[in-house]
Amino acid sequence: MAKIALITGATAGIGEACAQTFAREGYDLILTGRREDRLDQLAQQLNTTYNVRIAVAAFDIRKQEQVIHHLDSLPAEMKLVDVLVNNAGLSQGLEPIQNGSFADWDTMIDTNIKGLLYVSKLVAGWMITNGRGHIINLGSIAGKDVYPNGNVYCATKAAVDALNQGMRMDLLPHGIKVTAVHPGAVETEFSEVRFKGDKDRAKKVYEGFTPLSAQDVADTIWYVASRPAHVNINDLVLMPTAQATGTMIFRK
Repeated sequence: MAKIALITGATAGIGEACAQTFAREGYDLILTGRREDRLDQLAQQLNTTYNVRIAVAAFDIRKQEQVIHHLDSLPAEMKLVDVLVNNAGLSQGLEPIQNGSFADWDTMIDTNIKGLLYVSKLVAGWMITNGRGHIINLGSIAGKDVYPNGNVYCATKAAVDALNQGMRMDLLPHGIKVTAVHPGAVETEFSEVRFKGDKDRAKKVYEGFTPLSAQDVADTIWYVASRPAHVNINDLVLMPTAQATGTMIFRK
């Protein structure tokens, strides 16, 4: 029987790359995200290419009732989840604290922290019942190295770092692995979302150096997921060669 991976935020970027990678490795998938059309298109492509089972659950991870409804509604055989990739996350705005937007703060906190918690609580319960599992939380260098105007986003990723450590402790007696992967600069939709669709401003973030790709991060997530049963990578920071800290990037 194939293993199963549940990937949140699978409609683009790192989440989509993870879906491609785990499907290539023979995993059946549960793919979640808000854009149902993209999920359906991805599911069809992966099923055709890799002949794996795929369940799609389109919901807003910020809405607790939606998370519970859609995950609880999955078929029992799809709840035998081996790997949870908590990928869904975003940044909104880049302003000093006194100019920040309450709406942006709520969106980041509700997505990056509360959404991760909603999914983790349910899936961790399944994993305890199943007697196995691995939770992989997508953090960020921003959670370890705060930068100017990053305030709330950095705080949400610092929370992911702390939650990852707490989950590892809490789930230790159940034999469940917990890992955090913290990327540096990755060229995805991230900056475009942060800058509210301003493509030109987003493009400038990655000028003059080679950032990580979504596939680079997915390959790293697959690496930690594919270690032997007795090996757990607790914490991994992944950076472009041109990046030393959250803010120090060598641009040519």
